[in-house]
Amino acid sequence: MTSHFMAFRATMSRLMIMYAVGELLRQWRKRRGLSQLDLAIAADVSARHVSLVETGKSTPSAEMILRLADQLHVPLRDRNQLLLAAGFAPRYAQRPLDDAALSGALDAVRRVLQAHEPYPALVFDRRWNIVLTNRAVDPFFAYAAPDLLRPPVNLVRLGLHPRGLAPLVVNLADVRAVFRSRISRQLAAAPDAELAALYDELLNPLPEDLSDQRVDADVVLPMILRIGGRELRLFSTITTFGTPMDITIEEIAVESYYPADPQSAAYFTQ
Repeated sequence: MTSHFMAFRATMSRLMIMYAVGELLRQWRKRRGLSQLDLAIAADVSARHVSLVETGKSTPSAEMILRLADQLHVPLRDRNQLLLAAGFAPRYAQRPLDDAALSGALDAVRRVLQAHEPYPALVFDRRWNIVLTNRAVDPFFAYAAPDLLRPPVNLVRLGLHPRGLAPLVVNLADVRAVFRSRISRQLAAAPDAELAALYDELLNPLPEDLSDQRVDADVVLPMILRIGGRELRLFSTITTFGTPMDITIEEIAVESYYPADPQSAAYFTQ
């Protein structure tokens, strides 16, 4: 009797694992707007096999899970969750950025930051917490309240908070709209409760945002700062690692700011 009960429990546990990973894969497929056939074609498997995996009627191997996750552009952090849900060990490490194993990547990031001086550049993580900056960023921190500069310093909160840099930003509604668009896309691609809370705190549309419908003639939308009676016009670019195999490396980005006119360039070079 006991042996039958243990076998039954083992079978039920296996079925629950199969269903758990299948349901997670189904959620990622729906999030990407793909049909089972779309995913099957992209992953070079049969649509029937995708259906069996999603319904828990087939046990996917770790390699199959990662193949489907790759086609679904699942972040490394969430690929580990898929593997765990199927009873496999996580495949991707998450190390601190100053870990010896990441020394090459950290050196590359620091070189990018330093090479961008005298213009500002910084590194932020998936929740927009600032990880590293170059020296050109430091003077801007002087305008923010001390409590906003306690680690982790959040770039969105620092930029939009009334006691942060918001009083310096001439086109605050435009800048808020850019943050809103970027984080909305980020949440749609990979939901995150903490990031969603940040969005609710700072990025829900305000009346002035909804009424601002102006069309700018600039090729890219600049951020306009008024400092010491001068207006600085800056635009930014985002740099990420191309083929990361570590969660930390995948989740950081370098934002580099460039002057949009000669007057703004002169502010930094003088």
